[in-house]
Amino acid sequence: MLDILFSHSYYYPLDQKQWDNKTPYPPLGTIYAAALMREKGFKVDLFDTNLKDNPYEIEKEIIHKKPKFLVLYDDGFNYLTKMCLTTMREAAFEMMRIGKTHNCTIIVNSSDATDHYSKYLYNGADYIIQGEGENTLLELIETLNQKGSTEKIKGIVYSKNEETITNPKREVLKNLDDLPLPAWDLVDIKSYKEIWTRSGKEFTLNLATTRGCPFKCNWCAKPIYGNRYNNHSPEYIVKHIQLLQKNYQVSRFWMCDDIFGLTPGWVQSFNHELKKTNTKLNYYIQSRVDLLLKEDTIEALSESGLEEVWVGAESGSQSILDAMDKGTKVEEIYKATRLLKEKNIRVAFFIQFGYLGETKKDISKTIRMIKELIPDDLGVSVSYPLPGTKFYEKVKDDLKFKANWTDSDDLAMMFKGTYNSKYYRKLHRYVHKEYRKSQGLQFLKKIFKSPSKVSAIAVKRIAYLLYYFPSAFIDAQVLKRMEHLNE
Repeated sequence: MLDILFSHSYYYPLDQKQWDNKTPYPPLGTIYAAALMREKGFKVDLFDTNLKDNPYEIEKEIIHKKPKFLVLYDDGFNYLTKMCLTTMREAAFEMMRIGKTHNCTIIVNSSDATDHYSKYLYNGADYIIQGEGENTLLELIETLNQKGSTEKIKGIVYSKNEETITNPKREVLKNLDDLPLPAWDLVDIKSYKEIWTRSGKEFTLNLATTRGCPFKCNWCAKPIYGNRYNNHSPEYIVKHIQLLQKNYQVSRFWMCDDIFGLTPGWVQSFNHELKKTNTKLNYYIQSRVDLLLKEDTIEALSESGLEEVWVGAESGSQSILDAMDKGTKVEEIYKATRLLKEKNIRVAFFIQFGYLGETKKDISKTIRMIKELIPDDLGVSVSYPLPGTKFYEKVKDDLKFKANWTDSDDLAMMFKGTYNSKYYRKLHRYVHKEYRKSQGLQFLKKIFKSPSKVSAIAVKRIAYLLYYFPSAFIDAQVLKRMEHLNE
């Protein structure tokens, strides 16, 4: 008999855009919790939903292993879990129903359950863990095994005598190095590798050096790790990297922190530790342009193996950045992008359209910035109201009809913005075409300068100009008509 069957509620095949990318990452947050519980003497296993297309397969696992506890512990490092997609919520409810049928005690830790705990309790959850979950889970299960009272366990929500009990929040874990390394052995790494092989990209594993984010962007929710920012030591992270390299022959990593290397001197110490231990890797990160411009950060990142950085550019309009409480300047986006490119580090932009008060002029500034800087990759979305944010409070009265996307490619406007969903979906396609045009023209210029250095990618991008020029022109005309209808 199994003590704890861990699972989670993110299914790549149910999110078509992400599944088509063929670059899935194991549930890092889930296997951190599993590692701690195993270290404390519990018999644990993992039913990994990432590569599955429905929640019903878990029943065979439950029947075979007879777990006492079914713990749906979402990967809080996967930003897609913050979006609380309706398909994933429905899958979680079905797994809970199956678990209850087989007499499991159901414990849930996720962004969605934190924000909507009443829905989860109604659908069969016995306990909801709010926020960072490892220590709460340990105390909860030890208490339940001893038939003790849960009244003083911080960080949980549960029902008692038809009343919902919400206990005080638990303090976040400050010394992250106290956690054991994640239970990677519970993951079928071979299956992940096979999917990455089909993508044509180098196999990559995910790891996190930090938890939390202290910045105050008013559209960004932090339901799991909060505003407190804590980090692992460089020594812990290098040890983690070495374990993954040895066991799974991987040399490329996605550092899935909200912001990588925020603590002053951490990046430089990490670079030093890599050199000291002769550890070689390639990796990519998320960061902020203002942080990248501090001291010798870009130099240290380059030396340590950074190949790509995703920055939350969001907008080319300073008025929109200020409205978001972003705390960055448009000129910082330009400066950081150019310095990173000088070091041959790829730069990718997260762009967000549709924020409250956005005008046609703001949109034009953002498109101009993309065309001038020509990032190496681009992620375009529309503003998404996440519970617990100031932005959500501003638009919540508009969310009666729709409060969640079905999948991460939905791009629906869930509040009354300047334009409607149809407009922003067309804008999404138009911006990508203008971006590809700029890339193609850039490659064309390089070929004229150095004909001998032409690459297959360059030829492909240039050839696509024959499609993108007329197609983007048509989209621009359609957008003008749609703008007129909204006046």
